[in-house]
Amino acid sequence: MNSRSQTFELRVEGCQIDEAVACLFHTVLLHRTLGKFTFQRDGSYSVGTVGYEDVDCNFIDITYVCCSSVSLNNVLKTEISKFSNSLRRDSHGSGQISLEFFRKRKSHWPLFSPECIPWEVWNVRIELLKLCSRSDHQLRKETVGEEIGEKIIHIAEIMNRHEYTPRIPQQSELEFIFDTSYPDVQPYLFKLGYGNSDTSSSSMGYAFSRLLRETLPF
Repeated sequence: MNSRSQTFELRVEGCQIDEAVACLFHTVLLHRTLGKFTFQRDGSYSVGTVGYEDVDCNFIDITYVCCSSVSLNNVLKTEISKFSNSLRRDSHGSGQISLEFFRKRKSHWPLFSPECIPWEVWNVRIELLKLCSRSDHQLRKETVGEEIGEKIIHIAEIMNRHEYTPRIPQQSELEFIFDTSYPDVQPYLFKLGYGNSDTSSSSMGYAFSRLLRETLPF
Protein backbone atom coordinates (compact mmCIF):
# COMPACT_ATOMS: atom_id res chain seq x y z
CA MET A 1 0.00 0.00 0.00
CA ASN A 2 1.09 3.62 -0.51
CA SER A 3 1.84 5.65 2.59
CA ARG A 4 -0.18 8.80 3.14
CA SER A 5 1.64 12.03 3.93
CA GLN A 6 1.05 15.51 5.26
CA THR A 7 3.36 18.49 4.91
CA PHE A 8 3.37 21.63 7.04
CA GLU A 9 5.34 24.76 6.18
CA LEU A 10 6.55 27.29 8.75
CA ARG A 11 8.68 30.44 8.74
CA VAL A 12 10.37 30.79 12.12
CA GLU A 13 13.38 32.24 13.90
CA GLY A 14 16.28 30.03 14.85
CA CYS A 15 15.27 29.96 18.51
CA GLN A 16 11.79 28.71 17.52
CA ILE A 17 12.77 25.67 15.46
CA ASP A 18 12.83 23.10 18.26
CA GLU A 19 9.54 24.19 19.78
CA ALA A 20 7.76 24.50 16.43
CA VAL A 21 8.66 20.97 15.35
CA ALA A 22 8.03 19.56 18.83
CA CYS A 23 4.52 21.05 18.91
CA LEU A 24 3.54 19.24 15.72
CA PHE A 25 5.34 15.92 16.18
CA HIS A 26 4.27 15.51 19.80
CA THR A 27 0.68 16.17 18.73
CA VAL A 28 0.97 13.43 16.12
CA LEU A 29 2.57 10.98 18.56
CA LEU A 30 -0.17 11.74 21.06
CA HIS A 31 -2.52 9.97 18.65
CA ARG A 32 -0.04 7.27 17.64
CA THR A 33 1.01 6.05 21.09
CA LEU A 34 -0.72 3.42 23.22
CA GLY A 35 -0.11 2.08 26.70
CA LYS A 36 1.88 -1.09 27.26
CA PHE A 37 0.21 -4.32 26.14
CA THR A 38 -0.31 -7.18 28.58
CA PHE A 39 -1.19 -10.51 26.96
CA GLN A 40 -2.95 -13.43 28.62
CA ARG A 41 -2.42 -17.11 27.87
CA ASP A 42 -5.69 -17.30 25.93
CA GLY A 43 -4.48 -14.61 23.52
CA SER A 44 -6.54 -11.79 25.00
CA TYR A 45 -4.80 -8.59 26.06
CA SER A 46 -5.22 -5.37 27.98
CA VAL A 47 -3.71 -1.98 27.20
CA GLY A 48 -2.24 0.27 29.88
CA THR A 49 -2.86 3.97 30.24
CA VAL A 50 -0.82 6.80 28.73
CA GLY A 51 -0.05 9.88 30.81
CA TYR A 52 -0.27 13.37 29.32
CA GLU A 53 1.20 16.74 30.21
CA ASP A 54 1.01 20.36 29.06
CA VAL A 55 4.14 22.04 27.72
CA ASP A 56 4.44 25.84 27.65
CA CYS A 57 6.73 27.12 24.90
CA ASN A 58 9.28 29.83 25.65
CA PHE A 59 9.70 31.31 22.16
CA ILE A 60 6.25 30.63 20.70
CA ASP A 61 2.96 31.80 22.16
CA ILE A 62 1.37 28.36 22.50
CA THR A 63 0.92 25.42 24.88
CA TYR A 64 0.77 21.87 23.52
CA VAL A 65 0.03 18.45 24.98
CA CYS A 66 2.43 15.50 24.84
CA CYS A 67 2.77 12.02 26.31
CA SER A 68 4.40 12.17 29.73
CA SER A 69 7.07 9.62 28.81
CA VAL A 70 10.58 10.81 29.59
CA SER A 71 12.23 8.25 27.31
CA LEU A 72 9.95 8.97 24.34
CA ASN A 73 10.29 12.72 24.79
CA ASN A 74 14.08 12.44 24.96
CA VAL A 75 14.17 10.60 21.63
CA LEU A 76 12.22 13.37 19.94
CA LYS A 77 14.19 16.11 21.65
CA THR A 78 17.51 14.63 20.52
CA GLU A 79 16.52 14.20 16.87
CA ILE A 80 14.79 17.58 16.63
CA SER A 81 17.86 19.23 18.16
CA LYS A 82 20.10 17.64 15.52
CA PHE A 83 17.85 19.05 12.79
CA SER A 84 17.73 22.46 14.47
CA ASN A 85 21.51 22.68 14.82
CA SER A 86 22.01 21.58 11.23
CA LEU A 87 19.49 24.10 9.94
CA ARG A 88 21.02 27.01 11.84
CA ARG A 89 24.39 26.19 10.27
CA ASP A 90 22.83 26.11 6.80
CA SER A 91 23.68 29.27 4.88
CA HIS A 92 20.39 29.05 2.96
CA GLY A 93 18.28 28.60 6.10
CA SER A 94 15.72 26.07 4.91
CA GLY A 95 15.15 22.38 5.53
CA GLN A 96 12.69 19.60 6.26
CA ILE A 97 12.25 17.07 9.04
CA SER A 98 9.99 14.02 8.75
CA LEU A 99 8.24 11.71 11.19
CA GLU A 100 7.60 8.38 9.47
CA PHE A 101 5.48 5.53 10.83
CA PHE A 102 6.16 2.08 9.43
CA ARG A 103 5.51 -1.58 9.99
CA LYS A 104 7.88 -4.48 9.52
CA ARG A 105 7.30 -7.46 7.28
CA LYS A 106 9.30 -10.66 7.47
CA SER A 107 11.62 -11.20 4.56
CA HIS A 108 11.16 -14.23 2.33
CA TRP A 109 14.91 -14.75 2.60
CA PRO A 110 16.25 -16.02 5.95
CA LEU A 111 19.43 -13.92 5.84
CA PHE A 112 17.64 -10.63 5.23
CA SER A 113 16.29 -8.28 7.89
CA PRO A 114 12.54 -7.54 7.99
CA GLU A 115 11.31 -5.07 5.40
CA CYS A 116 10.21 -1.66 6.71
CA ILE A 117 6.99 -0.49 5.06
CA PRO A 118 5.95 3.14 5.72
CA TRP A 119 2.23 3.81 6.13
CA GLU A 120 2.17 7.44 7.30
CA VAL A 121 4.62 10.34 6.95
CA TRP A 122 4.47 13.82 8.51
CA ASN A 123 6.79 16.49 7.07
CA VAL A 124 7.64 19.90 8.50
CA ARG A 125 9.37 22.34 6.16
CA ILE A 126 11.15 25.19 7.89
CA GLU A 127 12.35 28.50 6.50
CA LEU A 128 14.50 30.56 8.84
CA LEU A 129 13.83 34.24 9.46
CA LYS A 130 16.27 36.81 10.82
CA LEU A 131 14.51 39.59 12.72
CA CYS A 132 16.11 42.58 14.40
CA SER A 133 13.64 44.59 16.46
CA ARG A 134 12.04 43.46 19.71
CA SER A 135 8.60 44.27 18.32
CA ASP A 136 9.23 41.97 15.35
CA HIS A 137 10.28 39.16 17.70
CA GLN A 138 7.12 39.54 19.75
CA LEU A 139 4.90 39.68 16.68
CA ARG A 140 6.53 36.56 15.24
CA LYS A 141 6.11 34.77 18.57
CA GLU A 142 2.36 35.40 18.41
CA THR A 143 2.02 34.73 14.68
CA VAL A 144 3.83 31.39 14.77
CA GLY A 145 1.71 30.39 17.76
CA GLU A 146 -1.47 31.06 15.79
CA GLU A 147 -0.17 29.17 12.74
CA ILE A 148 0.84 26.13 14.78
CA GLY A 149 -2.48 26.20 16.62
CA GLU A 150 -4.28 25.91 13.27
CA LYS A 151 -2.03 23.02 12.25
CA ILE A 152 -2.68 21.19 15.53
CA ILE A 153 -6.41 21.45 14.88
CA HIS A 154 -5.82 20.11 11.37
CA ILE A 155 -3.88 17.15 12.79
CA ALA A 156 -6.78 16.36 15.12
CA GLU A 157 -9.20 16.48 12.19
CA ILE A 158 -7.03 14.05 10.23
CA MET A 159 -6.84 11.66 13.17
CA ASN A 160 -10.63 11.72 13.51
CA ARG A 161 -11.01 10.39 9.97
CA HIS A 162 -10.07 6.94 11.28
CA GLU A 163 -7.88 6.14 8.30
CA TYR A 164 -5.69 3.07 8.08
CA THR A 165 -3.51 2.06 11.00
CA PRO A 166 -1.94 -1.40 11.31
CA ARG A 167 -4.17 -3.86 13.12
CA ILE A 168 -3.25 -5.04 16.61
CA PRO A 169 -1.08 -8.13 16.03
CA GLN A 170 -0.60 -11.32 17.98
CA GLN A 171 1.93 -11.17 20.80
CA SER A 172 4.61 -12.88 18.71
CA GLU A 173 4.37 -10.15 16.06
CA LEU A 174 3.96 -7.13 18.34
CA GLU A 175 7.42 -5.78 17.54
CA PHE A 176 6.53 -5.70 13.84
CA ILE A 177 3.96 -2.95 14.54
CA PHE A 178 4.92 -1.24 17.81
CA ASP A 179 8.13 -0.04 19.43
CA THR A 180 8.19 -2.09 22.63
CA SER A 181 11.50 -0.67 23.91
CA TYR A 182 9.91 2.11 25.97
CA PRO A 183 9.16 1.23 29.61
CA ASP A 184 5.91 3.18 29.93
CA VAL A 185 4.36 3.61 26.47
CA GLN A 186 4.11 1.75 23.18
CA PRO A 187 4.11 3.97 20.08
CA TYR A 188 3.69 2.66 16.57
CA LEU A 189 7.11 2.06 15.01
CA PHE A 190 8.51 5.38 13.83
CA LYS A 191 11.71 7.07 12.74
CA LEU A 192 12.78 10.64 12.14
CA GLY A 193 14.86 11.96 9.27
CA TYR A 194 15.90 15.41 8.13
CA GLY A 195 17.80 17.34 5.51
CA ASN A 196 18.53 20.91 4.48
CA SER A 197 19.77 22.70 1.41
CA ASP A 198 23.43 22.32 2.43
CA THR A 199 23.24 18.61 3.21
CA SER A 200 20.87 17.24 0.59
CA SER A 201 23.54 15.22 -1.22
CA SER A 202 25.08 13.81 1.96
CA SER A 203 21.60 13.02 3.29
CA MET A 204 20.90 10.98 0.17
CA GLY A 205 24.07 9.01 0.77
CA TYR A 206 23.14 8.49 4.40
CA ALA A 207 19.64 7.38 3.42
CA PHE A 208 21.06 4.83 0.97
CA SER A 209 23.53 3.43 3.52
CA ARG A 210 20.74 3.26 6.10
CA LEU A 211 18.59 1.37 3.62
CA LEU A 212 21.38 -1.17 3.16
CA ARG A 213 21.82 -1.55 6.92
CA GLU A 214 18.10 -2.19 7.39
CA THR A 215 17.99 -4.69 4.53
CA LEU A 216 21.25 -6.64 4.71
CA PRO A 217 22.65 -8.50 7.74
CA PHE A 218 25.99 -6.68 7.99
